[in-house]
Amino acid sequence: MAKLSVLDRFLPVWIIAAMVVGLFLGRFVPELSQVLESIQIAGVSLPIAIGLLIMMYPVLSKIRYSQTGDVLTDKKLMVTSLVINWIVAPAFMFALAWIFLPDLPEYRTGLIIVGLARCIAMVLIWNDLACGDREAAAVLVAINSIFQVLAYGALGWFYLQILPHWLGLPTASAEFSITSIVLSVLVFLGVPLLLGFLSRLIGEKTKGLDWYENKFIPTVSPWALYGLLFTIVILFALQGEAVTSNPMDVVRVAIPLVLYFLVTFVASMILGGALKLGYEKTTTLSFTASGNNFELAIAVAIATFGANSPQALAGTIGPLVEVPVLVALVYVALWARKFFARQKNTTRVEA
Repeated sequence: MAKLSVLDRFLPVWIIAAMVVGLFLGRFVPELSQVLESIQIAGVSLPIAIGLLIMMYPVLSKIRYSQTGDVLTDKKLMVTSLVINWIVAPAFMFALAWIFLPDLPEYRTGLIIVGLARCIAMVLIWNDLACGDREAAAVLVAINSIFQVLAYGALGWFYLQILPHWLGLPTASAEFSITSIVLSVLVFLGVPLLLGFLSRLIGEKTKGLDWYENKFIPTVSPWALYGLLFTIVILFALQGEAVTSNPMDVVRVAIPLVLYFLVTFVASMILGGALKLGYEKTTTLSFTASGNNFELAIAVAIATFGANSPQALAGTIGPLVEVPVLVALVYVALWARKFFARQKNTTRVEA
């Protein structure tokens, strides 16, 4: 702790402060949220996009892209991640939505939409803070992005219409724009990924590896957290009035979200330990499994049901819950590292 900067050491404090500031601005300066909503490019909020780009670039510039090919050969990690992200997690969110929100169909639909949007942005921050495998995170996020483009619409149709019909439950309809999904992936992952790759390529060639790792990276690293805090303020300001005006609705939607994050994360950590993936890859698996692409979920909900719809509010509650819970899980992961160290030592002794 003594070696950490003030920004890192008190990260939970800064995040809570950013949430409070955002909610305060959204509640008492409603004109601000209207201005922020109006600044869009092809349906993507420009302030949020800027914040995410600032947040993600330093993390993606740290990745050693020459080593990412090794991750693809780890079949246990690849298969486990795909199964959890695209089969187990959406089904679990569907079950939670129906268990906790049987009488609130609009919020239930919004929650299911959130569960289908696999994380491609903030997961890199949480993984980096928890000392996960950066190269594995980059590969898993890229795979999630591809699956998001190919499968999001089909999964939405399945979980909102087909599966409820099979179970004798009311169905909901939603139109998913492939354009908005592709645009979300390109903006929130493609641009910073390209910038990060070019930074390392050009930096190492012109200045050398030592300069890049020991001079450039420490200089840009703090901007990841600056971008995170800025994004949190903007997100909460956009829906501050809606959140503070419907506290009980927020609580009801928040409960299944908290359970989703906790259960998915812990189950993934246990599974990674059982498969002997090691701490770094298990941590990456757990955060990619438990995080969600709230930017896409909110965009889809707004485009389909309207900016002031309960579905959009449910999407907004996603980061409201996800940010503090996953920050707490960063500390849980770091605490659990000692168990993986014991497992590693035991394996060496047996060998």
